[in-house]
Amino acid sequence: MCFATNKERLFSRMSRIKSRTQIEICGDCGGDPSWASINRGILLCSECCSVHRSLGRHISQVKSLRQGSWPPSVFTFVNALNSHGANSVWEHCLMDSVAPKGLKRKPTPKDPLHPTKADFIRAKHVNLSFVLKPNSLQLEDGGGGNLENELSKQLRASVRSANLEMSLRFLVQGADPNYYHEETGSTPLHVAAKSGQASQIELLIVYGADVAAKDSQGNTAIEIARNNKNFAIADRLTEALYEVTDRLTMFLGGKKPDHASGQHFTFPEQTNIEISEQLKIARGKLQLVPNRMFEELVMDLYDEVDRREMEAIWATSALNPDIGAVPFLPTNPHLSATRNQGRQKLARFSPSEFAGLVTDVLVDARRRQNMAALRPIDSPLIPNIALLRQQTNRQSNLSDDEPLYDAVASDDDYAALVPAPQQTFVHKGPINTISNTEVENLRRKLLESFSEIDELKSMVEKLSFENDQLKSRIDPNDTTADFDVPLRIDIQTNGADETETENEPVSDGRSSKRPVSMFEPREGPYTKAQQITESRTTNSMYQMAVQKRVDPTLPLSEEVKHRTDLVTRRIQELWSAMQDVTLKDAFVPCSERIRVAVAELAAIFPTAIVDETIKTALKQLNQNTGHIQTSCTRLQRALLNDDITTSDLFMQEVRNYAYNLAMATKMLVTQFP
Repeated sequence: MCFATNKERLFSRMSRIKSRTQIEICGDCGGDPSWASINRGILLCSECCSVHRSLGRHISQVKSLRQGSWPPSVFTFVNALNSHGANSVWEHCLMDSVAPKGLKRKPTPKDPLHPTKADFIRAKHVNLSFVLKPNSLQLEDGGGGNLENELSKQLRASVRSANLEMSLRFLVQGADPNYYHEETGSTPLHVAAKSGQASQIELLIVYGADVAAKDSQGNTAIEIARNNKNFAIADRLTEALYEVTDRLTMFLGGKKPDHASGQHFTFPEQTNIEISEQLKIARGKLQLVPNRMFEELVMDLYDEVDRREMEAIWATSALNPDIGAVPFLPTNPHLSATRNQGRQKLARFSPSEFAGLVTDVLVDARRRQNMAALRPIDSPLIPNIALLRQQTNRQSNLSDDEPLYDAVASDDDYAALVPAPQQTFVHKGPINTISNTEVENLRRKLLESFSEIDELKSMVEKLSFENDQLKSRIDPNDTTADFDVPLRIDIQTNGADETETENEPVSDGRSSKRPVSMFEPREGPYTKAQQITESRTTNSMYQMAVQKRVDPTLPLSEEVKHRTDLVTRRIQELWSAMQDVTLKDAFVPCSERIRVAVAELAAIFPTAIVDETIKTALKQLNQNTGHIQTSCTRLQRALLNDDITTSDLFMQEVRNYAYNLAMATKMLVTQFP
């Protein structure tokens, strides 16, 4: 049976349902509505809304119908979706005459909130127990092919019309709002913009459509809307690009930026206040946060702003405020335990403290946007919140208990510390101009650390010279100097001091304590054992210089340092590709570049090596290079086929082999101080 026949039958049944049901009622119990769920497209009474709020914004995004500001396009979209039967998508099985008898009964307004209404809402919106399952559809190709691709194709066709209910059904069943059609070279958002379907665009944005995505001609949905004279849609899409920062700005009491004039950031006027040294240090650390982690922080602040604004409205509602109060952000199962704890701690900030944090984040977002403008990036740094949340949900296999190789600033982030021209804001005042004092202080500290490094190098060279003099006085037949000495060496990576011990066991990522990446500094209390180790560092280095015999066949330390740095950069490139879910075809090229870098490193060493440590390090480099190439090939194939389960397994393999490569590189470089 073809899909078109099923679609006509579905339309007929939905029209009969709409004709005999009211729409100005709560979608979950039939009570008097005073709230709405934007992403569910239904109205809610106060009691049902209290349950929706406790589920979190990743499940339901609620908004008061009587208070707060509603953008006209969003209000029109929610009203149209509710009136055209959005609730039939979430309660499909309950409305079906042949539905199983064991399904939950829909509650009435007089039923108790707990457990009757709460259990029904969780089954309906969290477990999606009553949604039409996608495997029951008869696809056009007779059931073959990729189900998600077929649903995405149907979504792309549906957004041309005003049928919001059908588009919502496809999205709920698993259609990708960012699906790229190879033949036409466009996404559903491009099609909706060309067709002038404003409500369809709102639906796609809510479910994570990327406004900055380009079609095969290099045009975004904004440019397509303008080319087709849909100027209102083009303006709305431009606002969606800056939805996150606009919401944070309005929370501070500022006015909304005028995006049409090119003004994308604005801040409220602030009086001159003395900035403490601790605050300056905190702002400096914020500037060093990588872009990916910065986006996660902005998303958490966005959710906390929404919670605080809803709490203020909830306190004035007719329902007892204590019943539906949300004292902190609900747990999101797609995020790690550490991230959820950090999100909940945002509720402890006082209003003034939280406003200061939001202001600092907005200032740094503006700085990062200016730096991004100097690079070949056409989209803003912070995309719409739905897209960020969709990316987070797809990366649910990652947690804070696994090694993160990009947990410290990259070279680009350090470069961002250089003051850029025209880094001033629109309004006057101390908060509207980026102060270069913190930047200069950080640069000065970095230069001082480099000077200390040079002094240590000079000390090592001096010790090596003394070692040569001592060797001339030692009997060549005396082998008492050949023994192992515990060694502790500081390796410099991207200007950051990192301390590691040679004999430290490698964590498998499953321990309760997060392992330290080779690219990030250790943190924690300065223990007595560390004090003893520090006091022995200089002596250990001197003993190493005296006791280690020099092999004239080995390459120079400068050449080894240069080659190992190249391998490290290649590993960083691979890890960056693993953080970006859109780079599905970048893993094989990255693994090939790692293979070339390792081959160039191994080529400078002789075939016969006496030192067992160097021999072991080179052996591990060669073995893990072969393994990582195989795993990257399998991972890329799984991602291109959208095989999430298999891709997660191969992703873990690639991560482990990359870590082993980094450790082998570190083992090798420590032999050439």
